[in-house]
Amino acid sequence: MRQSLFRAVASIAVAVSCALPAFASGKRLAWIELEKDLPEQPSPTAALMGPGGAPTLREVTAGLRRAAKDATVAGVVLRLREPELTRTQAEEIGAAMRAVRDAGKKVHLFTEVYGPTEVVLASYADQAIIQKGGAVSLPGMYMEEMFLADTLGWLGVKADFVQIGDYKGAKEQFANSAPSKEWDQNINGLLDSLYGEMRRQIGAGRKLSDERLDAAMREAWMATGEDAVRLGLLDAEADRMDVDALLEKSHGEHESDAAFLAPAKAAAPANPFAMLETIMNPPSRDPVRDTVAVLHIDGTIVDGDSKRGGVMGGSSVGSLTVRRALAEIEAADLVKGLIVRINSPGGSAIASESIWQGVRRVAAKKPVWVSVGSMAASGGYYIAVAGDRVYVNPSSIVGSIGVVGGKMALGGLYEKVRVNVVGRARGPRAEIMSTRSVWSDADRALVTQKMKQTYDQFVERVRAGRKGIDVAQTAEGRLFAGEKAVALKMADAVGGFDDTARDLAAKLGLKEGEFDLMDYPAPKTIAEIIKDAMEQFGIGASSPEVSARTAGAAVAGAVREAVGPQAWPAVRDALEGLMQVRSEPILLISPRAVVVR
Repeated sequence: MRQSLFRAVASIAVAVSCALPAFASGKRLAWIELEKDLPEQPSPTAALMGPGGAPTLREVTAGLRRAAKDATVAGVVLRLREPELTRTQAEEIGAAMRAVRDAGKKVHLFTEVYGPTEVVLASYADQAIIQKGGAVSLPGMYMEEMFLADTLGWLGVKADFVQIGDYKGAKEQFANSAPSKEWDQNINGLLDSLYGEMRRQIGAGRKLSDERLDAAMREAWMATGEDAVRLGLLDAEADRMDVDALLEKSHGEHESDAAFLAPAKAAAPANPFAMLETIMNPPSRDPVRDTVAVLHIDGTIVDGDSKRGGVMGGSSVGSLTVRRALAEIEAADLVKGLIVRINSPGGSAIASESIWQGVRRVAAKKPVWVSVGSMAASGGYYIAVAGDRVYVNPSSIVGSIGVVGGKMALGGLYEKVRVNVVGRARGPRAEIMSTRSVWSDADRALVTQKMKQTYDQFVERVRAGRKGIDVAQTAEGRLFAGEKAVALKMADAVGGFDDTARDLAAKLGLKEGEFDLMDYPAPKTIAEIIKDAMEQFGIGASSPEVSARTAGAAVAGAVREAVGPQAWPAVRDALEGLMQVRSEPILLISPRAVVVR
C-alpha cells in the first residue's frame, strides 16, 4: 500500500519526509520540502554537531540541478511549509527550477498559502498547486517609513547626524519629519525596479499580459485558490491527500524520493564518547583537491571577530575573522579562485576597508568574483568592488555609496526625566561624543572633513574596481536593483551564486565534479564553541550586561513580531549597524532596512 507523500520528519530549517517504496515503473520524483529560513552558509557549530544540519540555500539549488541531470529522476516536487525566503533566494531557487525544466522534466510546487514571494516561485514551475481552502495574496508592493524627528523632539532628543551623499538617507528617519526630495527619488526609483522585476517574472512565467496581471492583482489582494487558478496565477487546487493522484496525471505510477535532499545522519551530541572523538579528531579544513573558496559576508560589518546570535539574534561580520579566512585562502595552493558571497547593509568604515585590503591581496594571486544575495549596500558594496567580476540577482540591492556619522543628543530627555548628567572632559576634543548636546560648529566641521575623506576613498575604490562607472549617476547614496545596476556598470551580470560558480570554474578550467566549493570562515572548533559558551554564561545573572541582553532580546522579539519573520533580518541588520555609532562615529551603512510587502 502506497504511503502518503506528505509524511514528514522534523528538521531545523529544511524538512524532508521519509522515502517511499520504489515502483516497478522506475519513474522517480525528487521530493524537496522547505521549511523556515534557508541559511546561506553552514552552521558555525557544524564541527560539534557533525553532518546532518539544516541544508543551505546552495545545497537546495545544487540538489535541483542534480535532479536535472539524473536520468532516473522524472520530475521534482517542491513542497513549501511557510518558508521564510527572501525574494533573491526565490530567484536563485527559481533559476535551478528552470534548469530542471530545461532538462525536459516537470517541476511541481505545492503549499497552503501563496504570498508575493511564493507566487514569484510559482512562476518558475510547470504546475503550481494550492491546498483546498488555502489563500493567495498578491496585492503589489508596499513599504512604510517612520520619521521620528518630532517624536524625538518631544522626548528631548536631537539626532545630530552628518551624511556625505545627498541620496544616502541615513539621517532621514531620525532627523526629518518627512522624506527629503532626494531620498524620495532614491527609494521610489528602487521600488519601481523591484516591482517591475516582480511583475516581469510573474507575467513571463504565468504567461500573463500586463492587462491580465493588473486584473489578477486587483482581485488577488486576498483570493481563494479557486480564484487564483481562474486568474491564471496558479494551476490547480487540491487537498494534500489528493496531490499524489494529481501527480499521476503527469507522470503515471511513480516512486517519490522524499529523501532526495536528506543530509547524512548527525552524530548524537549527547554521546560523550562521540563528543570526545570529535574534540580529539576535529575535521580537516584543508582542501584535498582543486577548490573554489566561498567567503561569506553575511550581516553587519564590524571591527574585531564575527559573532552569531547577538542581542537581536543576527550575525555580524568581523574584519579580523574575515582577514584570517582570507589569509587561509591566499595561502592554500589548491584554492584556485574565490567567490565573495555578500548579504550585508554595510557597517564599520574601518572594517570595510580592512576587508577590501584582504580581498585585493587574494585578487593579486587568484581570480576573485562576487555574488550578491539580497544586498551589498554601503560597506557591503565597498567590499564588492574589490572583486574582479560582480554578479547580482534581479532583486539584489546594491549601492548606497555614501558615509554617515552622528550621535543622539539626549540633553532634553535628561531634563524631562530629571536626570542630572555631569560631564568631565580632559583634552581638546574630549567632549565630541558627549550624549548631552549636539556638536558645536567646530566639531561638526571636523567630523564632516573626516567623513569627506572616507567618502572620497570610497569613491576611489569604486572607480578602481568598476572601470568606466559614472559616479555622478551612481554615488551619493543611490540604491539600485539588479538590471539597473548592470546597466550602470555597478555589476557585470545578472545571475545567482550557481551562475557565478559555474562561470568562474569555466574560466579556471575546472570541470564539474572535479573540484570542491569550500565555505569560509570555517565552522568553529570545539574549543572555540566551548569558549563562547563559557563567555556567554560567565557573567553573573544579575549583572547589567545580562539585564541589557534580556531587555534587548525582548525589544528585538517585539519588533520581529511587528514587521514579520521575512522582513526581520533586514530590519535587524540595519538596526545593529546603526548601533555601531556608539563606538565609531563614521559608518558605511545602508540608511535603513528596505521592507517591502
